[in-house]
Amino acid sequence: MLSGFLPFVLSFWPPLRFWSHWRALAYSIGITLVIYGSWDVFAAWRGHWYFNPEGVWRFRLFGLPLEEVLFFIVIPFCAIFTWEAINYLKGRVTK
Repeated sequence: MLSGFLPFVLSFWPPLRFWSHWRALAYSIGITLVIYGSWDVFAAWRGHWYFNPEGVWRFRLFGLPLEEVLFFIVIPFCAIFTWEAINYLKGRVTK
């Protein structure tokens, strides 16, 4: 969760205008969450992998620890933010 803190804070920087495309961001994160989250739920249900209770919080959502669910939200957010930030910086350098 800490990996998403700086990108989240910087996403409000006015020149970047990252939040102007919030709907596309929500769809992108939602698609990732549904596809890979479902895969994770199924694999954990089948016993292909498990989450050590000593290493994760007790709260679960669809049988997944909260950290695993947040992973599918925070990491795509960081990737999209990085992409947009690089595009912004490339535009500034060429001007």
